[in-house]
Amino acid sequence: MAKPCYHPSIEGAQHGAKSLVEFLNYAKKAGATGAQPSNYMLQEGAGFKTAKTIRETFEKAGMTLDGVSAHCPFWVHTTAWTNSPTVRPFIPKELAKKSAADIEAWSEKYILKLMDLLAELGLKVLPMFWGTAFGWELASGYPWGFWAGPGYDLLAEGKERFVKKTRKIRAHAKKLGFKLCHEIHPGTAASTADDFNMLVDICDGDETLGVNADPSHCWEGESWETRFLKVGPRIWAAHVKNFVIRQGMPLRTMEPNWAKRAMQFTDLPSGDLNMNRYVELLLMVGYPSRYCQLHGTPTAPLVVEAESAHRDLDTTSANGIAFVRDHLLISPAAGSFEDGMGA
Repeated sequence: MAKPCYHPSIEGAQHGAKSLVEFLNYAKKAGATGAQPSNYMLQEGAGFKTAKTIRETFEKAGMTLDGVSAHCPFWVHTTAWTNSPTVRPFIPKELAKKSAADIEAWSEKYILKLMDLLAELGLKVLPMFWGTAFGWELASGYPWGFWAGPGYDLLAEGKERFVKKTRKIRAHAKKLGFKLCHEIHPGTAASTADDFNMLVDICDGDETLGVNADPSHCWEGESWETRFLKVGPRIWAAHVKNFVIRQGMPLRTMEPNWAKRAMQFTDLPSGDLNMNRYVELLLMVGYPSRYCQLHGTPTAPLVVEAESAHRDLDTTSANGIAFVRDHLLISPAAGSFEDGMGA
């Protein structure tokens, strides 16, 4: 019998109250065999833990290191120029008092150091998302007709800005053989598959630009199949997460309480998405084989990400890990089901 091509893993950003050791112990007890801690779990003092310490911590827990979630520092890096206060939760308090240029420079340096650490640990993919490099007007996605006018073109300016601001990070990623895996996501530099492919085009096909697949962000008209078929060859990382849409309620609203919003992240079994079809599509577009070839591993991670407005996060993650373990660890077909038919 063919062996599974996936293994159950878990993302750590939502479990940030735990230390790295506590997070791994929890993940192991819940049934995961790998983990994707947040960048904050690797911090120590003014810098990072050593690669030796991190490696030994994972070995002691009997877990594989499946990447590091670095969404927050990347958000800071490509959003700081807007002077948005939304970067403040992710930077030192004293830095928040400085200029946007200072914050951007700090985050760029932080990201470069993080990549050096991860390269020392043998990682080649970095799940993240680019911030609002095109400005809040375009991030809104609302086609109200004022993106270009007398003396300005926000889309053209955004393209130039993205290429320039990300150049040093992309160059370092290329040097290390890294894939910067953007999670296509509302409000970021690429909210749709076409947006992401535009980033690739304006960066002259840069091989470092990858995708972190997450179907739970396909809730405004673009289905997860449409999205991930369009960017399939660049999927190097994958989250598993589900959602529901409350009918008759606006998807875009100034309601800060997630429990009252139309789009609700859910546990994996009860959402609107068919997670089995999702992991089959990932197999079809080559995600597990690419990941395994890049890292020399027998299986690729399906990373559970717990975000629920109603359920305890530890319970939600444990439920997700069990669902992945029991239902999503598919064994690839060796050929067509038609091959054995006939005489």
